[in-house]
Amino acid sequence: MTAHRTVRLVLSLLAGLLLAGTVATTAQAEDGYRFWGYYQWTNGAWAFSQKGADAFVPADGGVEGWRFAVGGAKPRVPRAAGDFDAICGKTPAEAGKKRVALVVDPGTPEDAVTGDTPAQPTGTCVVTDLKSNGAQVLAAVAPVRIEKGLTCGIAGYPSKGCGDQVKSINVPATDAPVTLQVGPAVGSTAVQPTPATASKEDSGTPWTGIIIAAVVVVLLGGGGFLLNRRRTATK
Repeated sequence: MTAHRTVRLVLSLLAGLLLAGTVATTAQAEDGYRFWGYYQWTNGAWAFSQKGADAFVPADGGVEGWRFAVGGAKPRVPRAAGDFDAICGKTPAEAGKKRVALVVDPGTPEDAVTGDTPAQPTGTCVVTDLKSNGAQVLAAVAPVRIEKGLTCGIAGYPSKGCGDQVKSINVPATDAPVTLQVGPAVGSTAVQPTPATASKEDSGTPWTGIIIAAVVVVLLGGGGFLLNRRRTATK
């Protein structure tokens, strides 16, 4: 299914690294994987999801997060906080639907596949059915590339690869926080702001244009009359 393999991949990686640590504590570096991690904002912090995105149903007011990174024993969480109010605060609630804030962090240039450039992290408020799962919330915002049940790409990033192993990774202790680019809500049926309507003077009959046209006609007619009189006098 959509993200089950992501969960299994990370849990297997963690178990393998812990086992390796009990056998050879002098290891210089660790191996990891380059993949999209799936998270939920819980108690003021990001937590790696224990379920795949197709098995987890976020509640109304929930915050979902995806982060692309080279990961090892320590999860690489989204670099921006899961601020529901900042992402969904301006989107009105709707009966029979839920609002879920979605954070998508493509990661750093150091984590990118060769030739790819990560976009700015985004925040989107998704208004969706109460039963929508995490995979459906994500798919409402961007195209998702799935290979063998694994979430491999979001909005075309990365351009290739899927959960590839990376040898001897150097994972930073912390990631510098970033500011989300908050876009318009998705799935909302609320009336969107429209440009200011024209004033009564402007919205009625275009009198200015009519008057100008009439003046032009009069001038042309007068010019023709004078020209005709001049020709008659000449004769």
